[in-house]
Amino acid sequence: MEADSAVVDRYKPRGLTRVLRAVGASLRGLAGAFREEAAFRQELAFAALVIPLGLWLGHGGIERALLIGPMLLILIVELLNSAIEATVDRIGFERHALAGLAKDIGSAAVLMSFVLLTAVWLLVLLGR
Repeated sequence: MEADSAVVDRYKPRGLTRVLRAVGASLRGLAGAFREEAAFRQELAFAALVIPLGLWLGHGGIERALLIGPMLLILIVELLNSAIEATVDRIGFERHALAGLAKDIGSAAVLMSFVLLTAVWLLVLLGR
């Protein structure tokens, strides 16, 4: 039972300190993804094209949000996929069916994000 109380009793910052630490962790995560993950860099380059284009092509705030939102979602899902891959790799590099499945499901989530981007762009731009 003492191990459980050690977890509960640990210091957790509050207020502005917590926010600043969270921002720092987020920035380290973004920098790490940029440095270590080629897919994230590629998707970031794609976002540099898609987001301005979406802002230019969108008629009004709602259309603009619809055109850029899925691109931001792709970046978010890629970050989560990279976290899954890093965790699986940390556990071990030997082949295991569940490790492969976890990585494949993360990759499928990224693919579905691209499907969403394509569908939204087609529906918004062709629906005019």
